[in-house]
Amino acid sequence: MADTALSSVPGSTRSPQVAASTAVGGATAMPATTTATSVTPPNSAASAQLTRQIPLTCSGHTRPVVQLQFSTLMHNSGYLLISACKDGMPQLRDGITGDWLGTFLGHKGAVWCARLSRDAFRAVTASADFSAKLWDTYSGAELLSFSHRHIVRSADFINESHIVTGGSEKVLRIFDLSQAGRGSNQCDAPALELEGHQGAIRHVCWDQARSVILSSGEDRNICVWDLRTPTPVHTFTTDEPIASMDLSGDGSYLTCTAGNSVKVWDAQSRQLVKSFTMPYEVSSVAIHPQHQTFVTGGRSDLWVRVYDFESGKEIELYKGHHGPVHAVNYSPDGEVYATGSEDGTIRLWQTTPGKTYGLWQTRKPKDDTLYYR
Repeated sequence: MADTALSSVPGSTRSPQVAASTAVGGATAMPATTTATSVTPPNSAASAQLTRQIPLTCSGHTRPVVQLQFSTLMHNSGYLLISACKDGMPQLRDGITGDWLGTFLGHKGAVWCARLSRDAFRAVTASADFSAKLWDTYSGAELLSFSHRHIVRSADFINESHIVTGGSEKVLRIFDLSQAGRGSNQCDAPALELEGHQGAIRHVCWDQARSVILSSGEDRNICVWDLRTPTPVHTFTTDEPIASMDLSGDGSYLTCTAGNSVKVWDAQSRQLVKSFTMPYEVSSVAIHPQHQTFVTGGRSDLWVRVYDFESGKEIELYKGHHGPVHAVNYSPDGEVYATGSEDGTIRLWQTTPGKTYGLWQTRKPKDDTLYYR
């Protein structure tokens, strides 16, 4: 891939390579595509502002897209987008244009989670094939594979030196990455194991600001782990099963969706600061980097909604996906948010519809419609 990955991103220190049909692992694959689809929100009394929006539709996956993550801003003000999919082939894209950069090949089951390191040089994936894998995003090489005894649902980087994984074994595992590049790529022995969840672990993430791990499980608990202690230092409990968990980009807020509710905690004080009850089942949520808005994906009605963060008032409402919206995530500059769906597509939406940005440009014909260049 990379010859297909970061090397083809504008501003990269490597020379651009042709990525038209190259995939990770030496195999070939049809390139994913990015198209524009006009979506007009329906008439809805609940929507304060019905805005015409033309999202970029990124195809290439063949099964449901279950998780998305943008990288941090790179030196050229660009950023990347990585996606996890049940087709077992996580993909890397240019986060601004949606252009396909490469596909990581090596998993033999659904990939439930894919995340980038802070410098975007490496990626970690968690899979139903009982493994997590570490990848080089430039070369596409599989650097390390971490064996488990059951499905791995989530993984994240810890200070670039370790990863944390969680899944159906109900155990958090911490692995040392120092073995990368030392011969064998198989790593079976974790440096540390943490037990505390009574159900399968669905999500894990590293809170860089406070040096703690956050994990959510089918036991309806979100646990906070300090690596110096063997048990959780704090536990949040929800009334319904947790569908998603996310930490805002600056680490200020912890959010989760459970049933029809969206809950927001202050990550420092661990106090519940906002709780919104929606008229639909919520599958995913993400907060804008400047905390102005938050976006949700619907599990039952297939809609994408944008809300004012302070009041919870619905601002925008969009339909375009043809299945539940499993994943949402804001870009690091807040200009774009991505949605991933059961329909196998990723859509990129503008935070400010009509603004000239990336592949979007505005012009002023008779009806002031937004056009795709």
